Amino acid sequence: MEERLQKKIAASGLCSRRKAEELITAGKVLVNGKIVTEMGIKVSNKDEIMVDGKLINNTDKLYYLLYKPEKVISSTKDEHNRKTVVDLIDCTNEKIYPIGRLDYDTTGIILLTNDGALTDILAHPKNMVPKTYVAKINTILTKDEIYQIKNGIKIDNRKVEVLYFKVRKVNKENRVSTIEITISEGRNHIVKNIFLSLGHKVLKLKRTTYGFLDLSGLKKGEYRSLTIKEVKTLYAYKNNKIKKV
Repeated sequence: MEERLQKKIAASGLCSRRKAEELITAGKVLVNGKIVTEMGIKVSNKDEIMVDGKLINNTDKLYYLLYKPEKVISSTKDEHNRKTVVDLIDCTNEKIYPIGRLDYDTTGIILLTNDGALTDILAHPKNMVPKTYVAKINTILTKDEIYQIKNGIKIDNRKVEVLYFKVRKVNKENRVSTIEITISEGRNHIVKNIFLSLGHKVLKLKRTTYGFLDLSGLKKGEYRSLTIKEVKTLYAYKNNKIKKV
């Protein structure tokens, strides 16, 4: 089966399709020993593809759902030798990468794969993949603040679309609240920044769902492989072909 070169590179997990296109244009991709700069060329598993000096292997696709604990980095490696999400998954010698990230002190659901095409779909803002978080904050929100959040607070001059918002619990004695919020944003620290923009601090944060996936049956640090049906459903987020929460 043949497919476009940039898609093949992205599917290898080496980089995104957009980055693959940049590398092709820059003359850093070789197919069967020849430099290729044309975007429309098609390749198959029989072709030898080198990207910036690295051989692209035709490996099986791997998909994992991890319940990330605290004090774990959402990366493949860390310069300070802290534990990463990749360290928690036993997948022999295959390279996998987290889709997006969760902060060091944030827990919850994170996906890891070597499928660059799926990573592109889930990470692209236009596909609006919903993610639900439960946050403990150091205040009791006013009605005006709740209204502001529900109607979209601007972070760095860009409005955050809130798909769902609920105050789950209020502790009047300690002046803290537990909030549930669903957004499709992927910007760093976005949930923390929503409350920070109102002068409040997130004390604890957990991502409970990613699209239609949740943490059922898993404890912190545990993971499972995604089913074929789940992977196909994740692919359906492309061009908003799946019903959102």
